Amino acid sequence: MTQPVKGPASYFPSIEKKYGSPIAQWQDLIRSSPLTKHMELVSWLKTEHGLGHGHANALVAHTLAEDSARS
Repeated sequence: MTQPVKGPASYFPSIEKKYGSPIAQWQDLIRSSPLTKHMELVSWLKTEHGLGHGHANALVAHTLAEDSARS
């Protein structure tokens, strides 16, 4: 059996459903932003792209963690 998804990724299905864009597209957007700090990115996603706080926070947390693990 597969384990249920936990952490920030647990938000991904509802993010895709609500905003109509795949997670990879949001991650590309985050990575292309000149902003680098977590809360700056969260605020930017909320103000410029209309995401709710929880969804923006989950995307940023997951993307930064992924990028950190790669380096």
